[in-house]
Amino acid sequence: MSIMVGSVAESLVPTEFVQGNDTIINMDARDEARVEVVATLTLFVGIFQIILGLVQFGFVVTYLSEPLVRGYTTAATIHVTVSQLKHIFGLPLSERSQPLSLIYSLISLFRRIHNTNIGTLVVSTIALLCLFAVKEVNQKWQSKLPMPIPIELVVLVISTGLSYGINLHEQYGVGIVGNIPTGLLAPTVPKTDLFFQVVGNAFAIAVVGYTITISLAKMFAIKHGYKVDSNQELIALGLSNLTGSFFHCFAVTSSMSRSLVQESTGGNTQIAGSVSSLITLVIILKAGELFTALPKAILSAIVIANLKEMYKQFMDIPALWRTNKYDLLIWIVTFLSTICLNLDIGLGVSVIFGLLTITFRTQLPQYSVLGQVFDTDIYRDICQNTMTKEVDGIKIFRTSSAIYFANAELYAQTLKAKVGVNIDLLIEKKKKAVMKRKRGLQKVITLAQRILSNTKKGSGLEFLMNKEAIVGSLQTLSETIPNPPTLQSLGLERLSFHSLILDFAAVCFIDTVGIKMLKIIFEEFKDIEVDVYLVNCPGSILRQLQSSRFFNETFTPALIFPTIHDAVSYLSQTHESSSLQEVTAI
Repeated sequence: MSIMVGSVAESLVPTEFVQGNDTIINMDARDEARVEVVATLTLFVGIFQIILGLVQFGFVVTYLSEPLVRGYTTAATIHVTVSQLKHIFGLPLSERSQPLSLIYSLISLFRRIHNTNIGTLVVSTIALLCLFAVKEVNQKWQSKLPMPIPIELVVLVISTGLSYGINLHEQYGVGIVGNIPTGLLAPTVPKTDLFFQVVGNAFAIAVVGYTITISLAKMFAIKHGYKVDSNQELIALGLSNLTGSFFHCFAVTSSMSRSLVQESTGGNTQIAGSVSSLITLVIILKAGELFTALPKAILSAIVIANLKEMYKQFMDIPALWRTNKYDLLIWIVTFLSTICLNLDIGLGVSVIFGLLTITFRTQLPQYSVLGQVFDTDIYRDICQNTMTKEVDGIKIFRTSSAIYFANAELYAQTLKAKVGVNIDLLIEKKKKAVMKRKRGLQKVITLAQRILSNTKKGSGLEFLMNKEAIVGSLQTLSETIPNPPTLQSLGLERLSFHSLILDFAAVCFIDTVGIKMLKIIFEEFKDIEVDVYLVNCPGSILRQLQSSRFFNETFTPALIFPTIHDAVSYLSQTHESSSLQEVTAI
């Protein structure tokens, strides 16, 4: 966040902004101009966040899945760590905020590594060792300690005292915080004439700042078991930035390192934040000069040490590999895009990729043929459960997602493949057999007409069948072929099942393309003497079918059953009755 804001200030007010001979005056004028740019930027960041909160933009948090959030915060941790390395090694490196900025920063660091300030590196190393060691003690003896040892405060006080006493800045060139202006500036209205120069960056920073805040909020909410109101967080963040802009404040968001410091020391409520804010206010008003000699390396060491828990999120990779490959892919793509493209572009890429995975999952859902668990009303996938058996004469097919334009054709293709019969080939054979039968009948009729035209016997015709004379007519000749013809009458083999049940329990919606495909499925299976039934249809699906005029005289609402077992029981009884009637008739 600070890198993004700083890059805007540097681009609009470069170092060469003020020309002159007096370097001090130039630097002061440059800094004053940059403060004005940052104040204006913060104003519009706050306005954007408030507007987004009022229009309920917080819904976007729905698309920030846990793997995305953890991948994003892990990448942000890398960015924060790299940004602190210049203070750890005492190297003068410039800040960057563009794609591949992290890579460029590391390259620049390694190119200048030979210029490392040894004094700064020693201070950083000692501080890091102390911080890591005491944090391990706090974690290991957590139940026995009355409160965690505030090692950050101890290191801060001791290092400031030693730096002042030994004069680390003058003796060893160790970078220190330096003069901290005390007091608060009088509120002023930011310059709105910079709107068109900062509006694009302001919106990007508003979204990124909110994302960082809500990501940390969700992470701690999951850890401590409470709820987060995303729109409330967005409006609160916007009000903070809007108010702060009148006091020349920086655009704010949740600090990853400070949040982790507070949480690790037991501060889990608003009281901890209030106390921290009051202490910060006291330092700004009166105690700022006490930290003039504080080495910057100490602050960087505290930041890096408190990011240790964030680095443990790399353990998500093997865990997701075992559980869900899609979530693993989201985690990796989010991490790599944020590392390579920076926080703003990386966030956009991550959200888009997350939405694409939803499309992929619905476009390529799981399809299964269900069987009945022995002597129960439970039906499970026959490929995953050895205790199931297909119901005689009935196929039960289930999909795990909605049916819409992206997967409707795949649904039909998979259904035909799962029933174990080449439906399209069978329909084609039936059409050819019907056409062949019609052509044969047409030849008989044509021949009969020729004979009749040469006789004076009226409309009657005498023809031989099995050497017996039978008198018929052209009108009744076609009755020797069933209408419509059956598979059996056409010499085709009947299917092993007479009914197909489509389980819609997991179908949350179906669009017009899906409804058209469903009607084609009904018609095609009807053509091969298989009745299709729907079960477990949500009310919304039924309303869509009715509004789309899916039902007609052939396909009525009577083909819909509340459960699979209801449909199976009805079809089994109906088929037994019809079979018994056929046997009786014979």
